[in-house]
Parts: sequence; structure tokens; C-alpha cells
Amino acid sequence: MKPKAILLIALLFVLTKADTSRAQTLSKDELIFYTSAWKGERFPDGRPKISDDLIQRAKNIGIEEAWTVLRNEGYNNQFEGNWKLVHDDVPVVGRAVTAMFMPTRPDVEKNIKDKGVKQGRKGNTNAWPIDILQPGDVYVADGFGKIQGGTLIGDNLGNSIYNKSGNGVIFDGSARDLQGLSKIKGFNAFVRDFDPSYLEEMVLMGLNTPIRIGRAIVLPGDLVISEKEGVLFIPAHLAEKVVATAEFIALRDQFGQAMLKSGRFTTGEIDSQWTSQIREAFLTWLAQSGEKVKMTRAQLDAFMEKRTW
Repeated sequence: MKPKAILLIALLFVLTKADTSRAQTLSKDELIFYTSAWKGERFPDGRPKISDDLIQRAKNIGIEEAWTVLRNEGYNNQFEGNWKLVHDDVPVVGRAVTAMFMPTRPDVEKNIKDKGVKQGRKGNTNAWPIDILQPGDVYVADGFGKIQGGTLIGDNLGNSIYNKSGNGVIFDGSARDLQGLSKIKGFNAFVRDFDPSYLEEMVLMGLNTPIRIGRAIVLPGDLVISEKEGVLFIPAHLAEKVVATAEFIALRDQFGQAMLKSGRFTTGEIDSQWTSQIREAFLTWLAQSGEKVKMTRAQLDAFMEKRTW
């Protein structure tokens, strides 16, 4: 056999063994491939690592503005509504850690759990995503909409999640022990429903893989933002642009309302293409209003240049 052929066979053997030694996860190279548009920092496993500062800024933007930016970029499948919440007024904002569950079958579940034991994983497979959570993460799970027997967490796991991430969860499935979960200060869960049943007949088939949440596609590392009306999953590489644009829109609206109240400009002037006079008034207002503008001056100039409202 030729040396090149032997080398190729050896390489394929190594790759095959490397793949089977992992849990139901993407390899680092595969994860980087799926999220190749992201050029920033990554976690050791390849998941995009949006900055903590950007996550904090994202807590102050509205879903409507962010959704509009994504639509303008051609991302039309990033929002999902129709949720039940633990708290109506506690947003869940952070980096997505994804999990895909399926109805179980004994042979598959045995193999997955056996593999997990070799990797040092403990407990049922619904605990495995919790074990890898980092501060600022959001546990996002595709539980295929299962309610009875689809309770991915109760208050014990809810406490564990919040202790690890300081955040909540988004489940296309259910949760149990609503009373206990409601006592976790700062925690929230977006679920399809609450049910007293225990989790059964479900197995983890994908950890930090692309998943579907209703009509939305979610990748590991996506920026998750939420309001009572629903959840928006922002691709990591667009997070900075979405947040900065939403911040600008909010400032624009505040300025417009202030000018209308003062009578300096009319509704027609504010809602039309801005004149140079209004542009200068906006910049002066920004400087004098004490607003803490997070976007860079270059971003602000670009927004002003492209303004077509």
C-alpha cells in the first residue's frame, strides 16, 4: 500500500475515533464552520463568545427594533412567541447554549448514557447542558413541544441553572414546580406550559448543535433577547450591529418626542427625511441630554448618513 494511502486511512481512523469519543455535540471545527461569520472571541469548544458588555447593552433594547434589523439583513426566522413565563417582568438575555431532545428508545438512550459515563457526565441527560453553562449563558432546549412528561426542569435544576449562569431558560417544552421556580430571584423560564409530571421518555440527542425553536433557528452562541411577547435569537455576528442600531432608534425616538413636546419641530418634519437643521439639533441634544451613548461615533455618523426616516 502506498504511504499516502496509509496516511489517509490513519487520519480517517483518528477523526472517526475523535468523533465517537464526544457526546452528542458538534466538533469545534464543525461549530466554527456553522458560525464562520463570527470573527470574535470563542469559548474553547468553538462557541461564539459575545462580550459581557454587549449582553448588558442588549438588556435595554426592544425586540421590535432588533427584529427589524434582522429582517433587513435577510434573517426572517429568528423570533418565536406563544410562551408561558415564570415572571412577566424578568427578561432572559444572554448567549445560547443549545440542546435538542427527542423521544427516547432504549438502545439509543443506553448508548448515549454509556458514552456520557466515559466522558465523566453525571445524572440524566437533561442535566448535561446545565453542567456546561457559563455566566451569561441561556439554556435553550428543543423539547419538541412536549408538556406531560416533558418537564426539563423543576426548582432544583432551576436553582442550579441560575447559580451557574445568572440567567434563565427558553424551552420548547415544559417545566414543573412553578411555585418553586418563582422563588428564584432573577430567574425566568419561557416554556410552552407547566405540568406536575416528571420528565420521561426523552433523551438528549444534540448538545450545542443547531436547533429549531418553533419557527426559529438557533445556533450555539446566538444572542438571546426576550420580552413578554416572545424571544428573538440574534446570530452572534450580527449582535453588535443589531444592538447599536436598536440603541440609535431608541435615541431617535426619544429625541423626536422631546422635540414634539417642545414644539420646535412638527410631526411631519420629525417623521420625514431629516433636514440638516434637525440633524444638528439631534447631535446637540445627544451632547446635552446626558444620554450615555454606547455606539461609537463612527457608528453614529453612519446611521446619520443613511437616515431615511
